[in-house]
Amino acid sequence: MLRFLATLSSLNLWVIFLAENLLVTALALLFGLLILKLNGKPIKPASRTEILICLLTNIINTAITYTGFWLFKQRYLQLTYEINWAILFDFILLFLLMDLAMFVFHYLIHHSAVYKVVHKFHHHYADPIPIDLFVLHPLETISFGSLWLIMLLAYNFNFYAVIAYLTANVFFGVTGHLGIEPIPVHVRKMFPFKYLGTPSFHHRHHVDIEHNFGFYTNLWDKLFKTYKP
Repeated sequence: MLRFLATLSSLNLWVIFLAENLLVTALALLFGLLILKLNGKPIKPASRTEILICLLTNIINTAITYTGFWLFKQRYLQLTYEINWAILFDFILLFLLMDLAMFVFHYLIHHSAVYKVVHKFHHHYADPIPIDLFVLHPLETISFGSLWLIMLLAYNFNFYAVIAYLTANVFFGVTGHLGIEPIPVHVRKMFPFKYLGTPSFHHRHHVDIEHNFGFYTNLWDKLFKTYKP
């Protein structure tokens, strides 16, 4: 697949990557709306601003995808393709490293002037809906995308682990912006859920911006004393 993409023109790549990002967004939103419907929560329609920013985020993510593929094509970014235990190891490594990197980035934004200029835009939505995963200030979208590319440049991750991580990233992003907690309390106390960033964990951050800066886990918040149940 990657070899085939390498034969295409830049225009064709832009079209394919844009279609890919839009498809992922559509599937993510459908998944989120399905969970809300199954839990009987009224579905709040997205505003015109949310829809437009979501589309802008997709365009920026397309540029990031194109940049990543260009780096891969120039051999600055390399992947492995073996189907073995390295997939699980690389997934866990990528999952935890990105969680730590985004925790630090997120914490620093909240404790600097950048918050008022950039990140406060996302926190305008204290009671988020699934589309708000994609409602970010353009500078923040570029920053997170750059962080992702730096991580891939730093280590030769397994291709299938990268795909698994990207899937998990969308899953956690959507569930964190449901505005409800579909996981029962007794389940959240069990392993591994008691260490993960459940929907209520991230929702708490939207209503209390001084706590719960993690994305996929609550490990770093517990370690650095910013965790709030």
